[in-house]
Amino acid sequence: MTTPLVSLQAPKDVSLDYIDNELRQIWQMYSGSGDGLAATRASTFSILVYEPDAIQPLLSALGFYTGPIDGIAGPRTTSAIKAAQKAYNFEVTGVSSPELMNKLQEEFKAKSAQGKVNITEATAVKQYSPDMEGAGIADAIASTNPCRIIALVSTTEEDEGVKAQVSAYCPVNKRSENSLICCEYITITGVSSAFERISGIISELMIPDLPKFIWWKAGIDEEYSLFQRLTKECDRIIVDSSIFAQPEIELLKIGQLLEKDIPLSDINWARLSSWQELTAEAFDPPERRSSIWEVDQVTIDYEKGNPNQALMFLGWLASRLNWQPKSCERETGDYEIHKVTLTNPEGKIIKAELAGIPVGDWGEILGDLISLKLTSTNLNADCCTVLCSETTGCMRMEAGGGAQSCRVQQVTSLADQETENLLSKELQRWGKDALYRESMAFTKQILEL
Repeated sequence: MTTPLVSLQAPKDVSLDYIDNELRQIWQMYSGSGDGLAATRASTFSILVYEPDAIQPLLSALGFYTGPIDGIAGPRTTSAIKAAQKAYNFEVTGVSSPELMNKLQEEFKAKSAQGKVNITEATAVKQYSPDMEGAGIADAIASTNPCRIIALVSTTEEDEGVKAQVSAYCPVNKRSENSLICCEYITITGVSSAFERISGIISELMIPDLPKFIWWKAGIDEEYSLFQRLTKECDRIIVDSSIFAQPEIELLKIGQLLEKDIPLSDINWARLSSWQELTAEAFDPPERRSSIWEVDQVTIDYEKGNPNQALMFLGWLASRLNWQPKSCERETGDYEIHKVTLTNPEGKIIKAELAGIPVGDWGEILGDLISLKLTSTNLNADCCTVLCSETTGCMRMEAGGGAQSCRVQQVTSLADQETENLLSKELQRWGKDALYRESMAFTKQILEL
């Protein structure tokens, strides 16, 4: 449940040159004069949120676009817009417009009603619907971490420079006697090339001498100069690999960035914590500890549409047991299958199968793990372990049978796995996550196969 907010200043259009001046005036107005409730400007950190508008996922869902969802109005996006304009009898300009956006939304709704939109497309369109007034997850961040939030909303319309708005809100649970500790919002809207032109100003909007976070809610393009600049100037860039339109390609890019020592974390990695803890716990009893080395069969089921959780879990397991990835085969169809072969230090072969399962009742996060099974070709080994989510059960894993008796546990769905809670935790964490980096090094090797 989101904490109620008190509005000090509704979104107000301002010139880029007067953003700081406008914010100072807000705080001077509410500095505690008279008998009213005073508002105190927060000084914790700055978080810059980069989010594209919905045109690329809409174009993708309607068959016009096949590139990453990155908000960059490059050649592929321009070609896709032209194709859509031609198909719907608009003037062919290659530049988006509110009228084209409305048409695309209408066509997407019609396609959805006919049951012709897949889970990946529906999730992408839902994800990339930016809230121009700083509500939703941004409010959840502000309610627990009053700070400065800078939202960069990238569009593909005519390049008319950038438009800026400022606003201020105070979570009512952040108060001391007669004072509210408040959060300030800066929203800047424009095309990607306009952001590049003012990248220096964008950097200066983050409060000096305080922690600086970037929440990159888009695909990763290392050639984008704004991305290059911000990653050099921030304390950490935060991504969510569950929303990538090209999951494996962009997960590989994450691995490459980590290899360059870029300070990066993935909210989707944090969603694996319960699965990792229960896997480790299964081999914690003294009589089972040595059995972990007998595991040579791994089966992981996930919700079809994004294999990144499954790939990262396998990368984590391989990093802990020092398995070296050797080959990977992919099969597509009703099920998305990755068959990965690995070897341990003694040369023993380990077979892993990652299966994307089509589900009728899919959750908020695309690609969530459903179940996993660790077992051995050595029937005398006491290593069979089955973990499954609360909603789907372990039927497929247990149906595999075999002579081994399995330790079976359910992974309970936790409220703190929601994006806003995980993001809030990331904003409070310092230092590099060595386990994540080590695991991603192995995941990167699998992806490179």
